[in-house]
Amino acid sequence: MSRVERHRICPLCEATCGLLMEFDGRVARSVRPNPDDRFSRGHACAKGLGLADLDNDPDRLSVPLVRRDGELREATWAEAFAEIGRRLPPLVADDPQSVAVYTGNPAAHHLDHTLYLPALLGAIGSRNLYSPASMDTWPKNLVTALLYGTGIGMSLPDIDRTDFLLLLGSNPLVSNGSTVCAPGFGARLDALRDRGGTLVVVDPARTRTAEVADEHLAVRPGTDAHLLMAMLAVIDAEGLVDTGAAGTLVDGLGTVLDAARPFTPERVADVCGVAAGTIRDVAIRFATARSAVVHSRIGTCTQEFGTLANWLVEVLNIATGRLDVPGGAMFATPPGGGPTTWPGSMKQPPFGRWHSRVRGMPEMLGELSVACLAEEILTPGPGQVQALVTIAGNPARSIPGSATMERALREVGFLLCLDTYLNETTRHADVVLPAPVCSGTGTSTSRSTTSRSATWPATARPPSPPRPARCRSGTRCCGSPRSSVAPRTCRSR
Repeated sequence: MSRVERHRICPLCEATCGLLMEFDGRVARSVRPNPDDRFSRGHACAKGLGLADLDNDPDRLSVPLVRRDGELREATWAEAFAEIGRRLPPLVADDPQSVAVYTGNPAAHHLDHTLYLPALLGAIGSRNLYSPASMDTWPKNLVTALLYGTGIGMSLPDIDRTDFLLLLGSNPLVSNGSTVCAPGFGARLDALRDRGGTLVVVDPARTRTAEVADEHLAVRPGTDAHLLMAMLAVIDAEGLVDTGAAGTLVDGLGTVLDAARPFTPERVADVCGVAAGTIRDVAIRFATARSAVVHSRIGTCTQEFGTLANWLVEVLNIATGRLDVPGGAMFATPPGGGPTTWPGSMKQPPFGRWHSRVRGMPEMLGELSVACLAEEILTPGPGQVQALVTIAGNPARSIPGSATMERALREVGFLLCLDTYLNETTRHADVVLPAPVCSGTGTSTSRSTTSRSATWPATARPPSPPRPARCRSGTRCCGSPRSSVAPRTCRSR
């Protein structure tokens, strides 16, 4: 059979680089970057270029496995679904909350998961949903939900038009900026320098990005909020607060500035490990630059004050007029669907609407903390988790307390896994369904997925006005069709 080259989008991270893959029938033979892709412009990392090797890996599961006489054995799809049909529906009928679902990171980059996970959860009727997000991204998502109306409508740095880029807890030379979705981040940083711009990296570790930065502030782990509070105090003391175009949409900034004033650079220097003079200098240069933006990622989330740190990132952008302007923090417009900010969808704060059974931990953005999963399986009583469905995840290794989690996997009544490999989790399963290939005819990540901030914002415009939001007062929010940019700070609320 003759070989055919096909266009693909890499499904392994938010950068969604364009690839050209050569197929011999259904077998992937080679992968190379797509030089004509308007988004990635010929960039691809080693992960995407290894997709053919992954597809052809002899260790990858290709048929279902069903546990028979204590051993996982190859089975037909009909036999696997018959076993699922025999064991899972009775548990759902008896108590939907006795079934938990865990989704791993790979699932988040697959369009099938985006489309069909809500249908699965609706069919089961359980609120026991878990993912690694509660261990990493949720502080940023929660802040975004409270400020802008949706946990997935993040403000993103306009890196191609900014003059001053301040990065906290982010290593885009490795991650391609994660949610920034900017393939070839290194070339974009070179362009920043070529136009006379400045890159400042705040990170305890000397990452690859920190190595090429104009300045690296080696902040002590967990003290990003102290540093940001001090920067805000300096900007206020120097009379540099100017909300710019977002001013009519902001309420409560004075209260925030009052809270920041005691956190002077001199007071926080010993705490965060950055000299007071350096904090003051960076704050003033950030506030006085022609265009500037501060952006944070996972490093600011996985710490005690993660939510506060991510909120302060947004506050700094707002207080210096960097929100929703070229070179600042912009809102991407998805190629398909509605705008990334949709305040009407948030009827109430997206946390604490229900709680975990054992510890009483609050739900956030539709999920329970994954730290609660093992105890929900191991603790007897009404509502005890009797069945677990894992989708592209290995909770036996990705959740703190591996020994406890593995014991829970051994003791759960029914374990159904969708995965590509046998691993520490799937080896305990009763049924394993092989996941679709990453690069073949299976559906992969789509840039039009409205649940991702997939449009690189340097060419984006502010979101189109959504349907008029209704405030508690019953009137159109602030009388402005663009009030959706910051619904939680609306004065009528």
